[in-house]
Amino acid sequence: MITGKDIIELGYQPGKWFRDALLYINQYHLTGQELIDFLDSVSPKTIEPRTESLPFHLNIRAEDEEEKENVQRVIETMNELMKTPTLEKGAVMPDACPSGETGQIPVGGVVAARNALHPAMHSADICCSVMLTNLGFVSPSTVMDAAQGRTHFGGGGREDFTELPQDLVEKLKSNHFLRDKKSMDFAKYHMATQGDGNHFLFVGQSRNSGETILITHHGSRGLGAHLYKQGMEVAEKFRREISPLTHRRNAWIPFDTTEGQSYWGALQIVREWTRLNHSTIHDAISTVLKVDYSDRFWNEHNFIFKEGDLFYHAKGTTPLDDKMVPDSYHGLRIIPLNMAEPVLIVRGDTTTTNLGFAPHGAGRNVSRSAHKRKYEGKSQETLFREQTHGLDIRFYSGHIDISELPGAYKNAQTVKNQMREFGLGEVVDEIIPYGCIMAGDWHADAPWRRKRNKSK
Repeated sequence: MITGKDIIELGYQPGKWFRDALLYINQYHLTGQELIDFLDSVSPKTIEPRTESLPFHLNIRAEDEEEKENVQRVIETMNELMKTPTLEKGAVMPDACPSGETGQIPVGGVVAARNALHPAMHSADICCSVMLTNLGFVSPSTVMDAAQGRTHFGGGGREDFTELPQDLVEKLKSNHFLRDKKSMDFAKYHMATQGDGNHFLFVGQSRNSGETILITHHGSRGLGAHLYKQGMEVAEKFRREISPLTHRRNAWIPFDTTEGQSYWGALQIVREWTRLNHSTIHDAISTVLKVDYSDRFWNEHNFIFKEGDLFYHAKGTTPLDDKMVPDSYHGLRIIPLNMAEPVLIVRGDTTTTNLGFAPHGAGRNVSRSAHKRKYEGKSQETLFREQTHGLDIRFYSGHIDISELPGAYKNAQTVKNQMREFGLGEVVDEIIPYGCIMAGDWHADAPWRRKRNKSK
């Protein structure tokens, strides 16, 4: 009887394929050259990274010294990224900035992979997205007060929004990645929560109509992060087997495998959950206000979009083309900039240079920590007053986060100018800011931080 040890001694790498191969070999008593020919036909073929980077479209131009350094780092990481053997094309948007080590997809990047799902290319914040609801001619200040009482920022979940639609529960239970207790708990208790970081609740008024608009920005919370972790583990198993020289961060799950089909299904379920998360918050606010909404639409910008056997991995890029957005509303998309700037309502078409995508916001030129270092010696309260004058800005935790103030982001006008220059969508309306709620520095009261501050 032929064993796995025998196959290894013949020079083949062990893997999941051994089991079926051994059953066939021993059933038909293969030996000698017949055995070798069979093993050659069924053993996974190692896929090597490219030695040269594929070209990509650079829809960004540096306009000052700080931007020059940022754009150069984006180019360097894209050059490494485009050596990944599954990728066939890529593009960078005006809000691009590196998101990790060289070779990892930058924020503001989109790449198309053949028959491959790369978990790291959509990040842990799966389906980070924005939703807009038109509340009519209600007072913006009234909306802000209602929103303060119905949204939730920071860590953890909440107990008052735990009922999920039964069909969604059944979908979770039927998916290999999402049927465990942890997924179910996240799906229940993170409903109607927005998390932290750059996520927000924005209230403004349409430049076109004067109507009051509510916009939320957040992703799939713990549910998406849990799926991402599992996806990375599965992708790493495939990487070791079929492309061990590929960067670990760019590992992928082949779509035409059982695991690939299940992961793709899980992404769609997480998308459905995230849309429900947005709409639950919007509905709760409109109920408090006792108003009916006239228009509502949304779009994600951290996701994978499918066209045939090409999978467009968007890391902070907004899909323009309706073929990417199954629930598109008149082709309209939402692009926020920063809390002091209008939110853009855009529509656009696919071109050879934009690949069907647009920016997702203003982006950053430097990291959060680097931005904070720039203002050492200046109080948070002073920065807050200077950068939010005339606006109703609230931090849910009660603690200012200067890394989310307008000065932490790229120049909004530059982003808008480059959207026009590079054909990244037409602005059809702007939502003029009235106020915004964000998490703020919710770690400020954490036990470990209080202990550290006392020791100083």
